[in-house]
Amino acid sequence: MTIRILLVDDHSVVRQGLRMFLSLDPELEIVGDAVNGADAVHKAHTLQPDVILMDLLMPVMDGVSAIGVLRQELPDIEIIALTSVLDDSHVFNAMRAGATGYLLKDTEADELCRAIKAAAAGQIQLAPQAATRLLREVAAPESPETLTTRETDVLRLLAQGLSNKEIARELVIGEKTVKTHVSHILGQTGRRQPHPGCPLRHEFGPGLVFAMRRSCGHGSRETQIFLSVFLSIRVHNSPLPKEYPT
Repeated sequence: MTIRILLVDDHSVVRQGLRMFLSLDPELEIVGDAVNGADAVHKAHTLQPDVILMDLLMPVMDGVSAIGVLRQELPDIEIIALTSVLDDSHVFNAMRAGATGYLLKDTEADELCRAIKAAAAGQIQLAPQAATRLLREVAAPESPETLTTRETDVLRLLAQGLSNKEIARELVIGEKTVKTHVSHILGQTGRRQPHPGCPLRHEFGPGLVFAMRRSCGHGSRETQIFLSVFLSIRVHNSPLPKEYPT
């Protein structure tokens, strides 16, 4: 099954170049292109792509605004910001709006193809320079508190989709204690309490789960910063899935 892609860029030469080399991969299908964010929203509704490659600096509606609208209206579509812009505000705002990744236009063709396929599976894709800027947003919080060993254990189990009751059984602690740990974790990152009984993977999306699992093997401070990035910004406005009605 091919991955359906919508290209969004206000420069025709960029769209043509992307179409040319992405079309060489038999697993990828270009279903259309758009010239600005508003056009992207309209065509995404019509074409229903799996992945959107979104430029950020465009007329009529910019890429960050379009990402926010699409995340609300078509939450199943994954969006990669593909841009030449690399400053803290654009990186942070694009990811906060709900982008699955942030890549630069000088990304090699093979690497971009791999990133599209990973994004289609819900995995976060970040250029190293973008990751550095995201980490800088949380590396020096106003309150220098870090997660305790037990809170980190709880967070890892949440990333696996376990409920509070299952975590309590796994760690041999009370369910009320688990809830206290979860509240403290969310409090440190400014997150609201998740829907009762809703595993954190549904609250923050599959990209967060991927990020957590990747980071679990690193040192505790690096893990906490990495998790904090995605807890703070990932899927900021995503609705809960239908199996967890409000």
